[in-house]
Amino acid sequence: MEQKVTFDDGVSTTLESWGTSGPAVICVHGITSSRKAWERTALALQSSFCVFAYDQRGHGDSADCLGPMTLQRSVDDLRAVAHEIGESAALIGHSWGGAVALLGGREAFATKVVAIDPMVHVEPGTWRRDYLDDTESDLALEPKELQATLRKRLSGSWHEKDIEGKLHALRHMKADAIARLGSENRVDEGGWDLRSIVAGYPKPLLVLAAGPDDSVIAPRELKFIEAQGGPNVRVEVFADQGHNLHRTAFDRYIAATSAFLQPQ
Repeated sequence: MEQKVTFDDGVSTTLESWGTSGPAVICVHGITSSRKAWERTALALQSSFCVFAYDQRGHGDSADCLGPMTLQRSVDDLRAVAHEIGESAALIGHSWGGAVALLGGREAFATKVVAIDPMVHVEPGTWRRDYLDDTESDLALEPKELQATLRKRLSGSWHEKDIEGKLHALRHMKADAIARLGSENRVDEGGWDLRSIVAGYPKPLLVLAAGPDDSVIAPRELKFIEAQGGPNVRVEVFADQGHNLHRTAFDRYIAATSAFLQPQ
């Protein structure tokens, strides 16, 4: 089921849901993804949970809807989605969405958090190299060429539903959304640093980290989370997987996530 949700600044998103009973789960996608990135997760969980996913600003069907791109605005949007759902919810977030979920997990509406290779700390000066250059290169292609390029790049390692989700995310997207995500969060001035948010985390938190060769969590940040997160935090490293481990190691990811989300 799909519905429109309009935020307090007039920007709207599409909220999609799966399942009719059980605790609520809200999924928050990462950079160059959309709500469609969570379809496999939702289908796997829908027998026990009501699963919700929405397009973040500048992505998917909200590609033309920007406004502020700060992390605070992203959390405000998440809070509005939770208000629309009308009940407490667990959060699942990947990458940028993992950062949003970590922040949102401290809100009253959140019950627990699964953060998949979350962007806890972005080193100043790395945004263009790590996030913007590839996006600009892909989005410079004509739509048919972009689709063919992505299918060739992802075929064999990603499920077809995940590939379709990526295509949905990029169909109308503009690279300016990613540029502004970096500039408005003052990455180059050290503005993207959630380590203090993770320390002594107040809710049950499962961090699923990629292997060190393709993780956005530097080894020192992972050690910080393990040492300073507190008794509510559990870290599981998918040492043989990359940043998109929820796509490339789906069975392992969904087993860990489902077990964590079960009511105590």
